[in-house]
Amino acid sequence: MDDQGKKSSRLLVEFNRDEANAVAGETLVVLPVGAVEQHGPHLPMGTDSLIVEQVAHRAVARLGEGIPAVVAPTLTYGSSHHHLPYGATMSISTLTYYNVVKELVETLALSGFRRVFILNGHGGNVELVTLVARDVSASHEIVVGAGSYFLLSTAALTSSQTVPRGELPGHAGEFETSLMMALHPELVTATRPRRESSPETHLTSYRFGSPGPFRKPEGFSDSPADADAERGAAYLETCVDSVAAVLRDFCERAPKALDD
Repeated sequence: MDDQGKKSSRLLVEFNRDEANAVAGETLVVLPVGAVEQHGPHLPMGTDSLIVEQVAHRAVARLGEGIPAVVAPTLTYGSSHHHLPYGATMSISTLTYYNVVKELVETLALSGFRRVFILNGHGGNVELVTLVARDVSASHEIVVGAGSYFLLSTAALTSSQTVPRGELPGHAGEFETSLMMALHPELVTATRPRRESSPETHLTSYRFGSPGPFRKPEGFSDSPADADAERGAAYLETCVDSVAAVLRDFCERAPKALDD
């Protein structure tokens, strides 16, 4: 506790019932969501969850005492069926995943929390967490935000002095591998695959779903061998700053939205 008797922890799981109930109405809950899936031969299956969890904790810490905020436990599993052809994947199907995240946010609302931000770290979850934010906020007295750390940071990353060398975010390529080398170097293999070109991609205005393995044939995007821990630390700093800015904006807008 601090001098005013307020809980100093930023971890929701460390609050007891009375403490949580006392601050629910004014506290932002950040819910990190990731995935457990193959990330090539060089990164751990939990890469997305490990990265988004660190971004969430660091961004909330950066908000300062003026914005009461806590981080909920990371929902480690995600919607990853498209990685199953490679094995090394644990996945929740689309409708089940939507309902799991929806019910987690709904129960926060029923527990008195009025501000929740779902911070996503996995491409397969992007549309689903957005739908949860739309649907729960329409049926409960709660403001819900949803965003992916890599999309929230794209503008800052591409305009910074340390621009990702591969796809952004790609999959298990230079960007994610660099982040993992900065955060968990012990989990990154010493020998990483090198490729001279990325799999062919087509940017379109529509979703193109197709059968077959994701990112065939190797299951990763650009060259992991180009990753670097120092660049990863710079990427991380940019991502944390970007997410913290988004959370501040969300908290500034929330009171008006609740009063309307």
